[in-house]
Amino acid sequence: MIEKYTRPAMGAIWSEERKIALWLKVEIAVCEAWAEEGVVPAEALPAIRAATVDLARMQEIERETEHDVIAFLRAAGETVGPDARWIHLGLTSSDVIDTALSLQVLEATDLLLGNIDSTREAVGALALRHKDTPQIGRTHGIHAEPLTFGLKLAGWYDELTRARTRLLACREEMAVGAISGAVGTHANVPPSVEERVCARLGLRPDPVSTQIIGRDRHAAFIATLAVIASSLDRFATEIRHLQRTEVGEVAEPFGAGQQGSSAMPHKRNPVLVERISGLARVIRGHAVTALETVPLWHERDISNSSAERVIFPDACILLDYLLGLTERVVRGLDVYPARMQRNLDSTQGIVYSQRVLLALTEGGMDRQVAYKIVQRAAMRAWDEGTPLLDLLAAEPIVTERLSGEHLRALFEPAYHLRFVDEAFRRVGLLPREDAAAQPERAGVAGK
Repeated sequence: MIEKYTRPAMGAIWSEERKIALWLKVEIAVCEAWAEEGVVPAEALPAIRAATVDLARMQEIERETEHDVIAFLRAAGETVGPDARWIHLGLTSSDVIDTALSLQVLEATDLLLGNIDSTREAVGALALRHKDTPQIGRTHGIHAEPLTFGLKLAGWYDELTRARTRLLACREEMAVGAISGAVGTHANVPPSVEERVCARLGLRPDPVSTQIIGRDRHAAFIATLAVIASSLDRFATEIRHLQRTEVGEVAEPFGAGQQGSSAMPHKRNPVLVERISGLARVIRGHAVTALETVPLWHERDISNSSAERVIFPDACILLDYLLGLTERVVRGLDVYPARMQRNLDSTQGIVYSQRVLLALTEGGMDRQVAYKIVQRAAMRAWDEGTPLLDLLAAEPIVTERLSGEHLRALFEPAYHLRFVDEAFRRVGLLPREDAAAQPERAGVAGK
């Protein structure tokens, strides 16, 4: 991944240096397990544990051998001496590569989980701040009914909670190692060695590895990262829409010296959230590649290997970056409640049409008749710029069923917002209350 989108901690996890360090950690753990089995002499362990790998030397050998694990073993062996003969005993390359990859994934996942927690905390704080900030809800991009900006954010908060749960499940599934030798039969490295090694590394043995750990686990992990990225894309897309000039309800952070356009000084473009949307597409593409690596030939081939060298570092590095960028946007988001209120009021009250429809129906009118009456009035309100309330108050067929006071009450936004606190309690942003303290569930029309 390019440096611009690589944050140091995640970049370090996916560096060549870290990968080789983990390969060496696996090899040392295997030697220690063999020693416990009485195969590797105990006196060989100090030299093995002191092994190092010079990356430049390894790369030099790899240019000759065209095999990275052989190059790794030779480079390590040069620092060990005669006891290097015990390193890689009974193993095949995939034992080292796959087990070390699991360790890398766990390190990356723990960092991502922390990022999710931090981003979720930022979203939750903003949700609470705007829990009671009225806003128009939109479906198909069209004004629908009132909600609050905080309620929208509470949904994001809960989505991040689900993201955390999914990622934890992937972590559990990826916490496996395979020290089973060629074609996974344990012919040259018994299951007891595998169990000892995995226990040392904080892993579980893959119950039945072939010569590799099954790539369904890896595909599920990358797919989960893609789902999380898509959630961040959803949040970013919402902010992009709400920042449009015609809407103007929120705006991403804009630094004092920032410039939005090389040509137009007035521009304040949503470049950060557009970047989130763009990079989320890259991660979704990696999910497709991960799925393609599941069906390998027989007990293994290496058509997965080249792809995984790209998609694992890139997907983890990008999601780490996107979570940090999302948190930055949320913490610095400019919110304009007055504009939200103006937009809510801008459509002459037609967003309360459902309440009128339900009240007329409860008052004894046929639903289809009531629907057409309210629809006709709403279209007039939109076309003429006349308040829907005034148009309905002039309809005898309406006023004979609804008093003026009742009709006016149907246009109060508070009715739509009375259960917002309950949603916040459900997602854990507000404490649960005793059932007896809950507000009584009013009738549909709120009489």
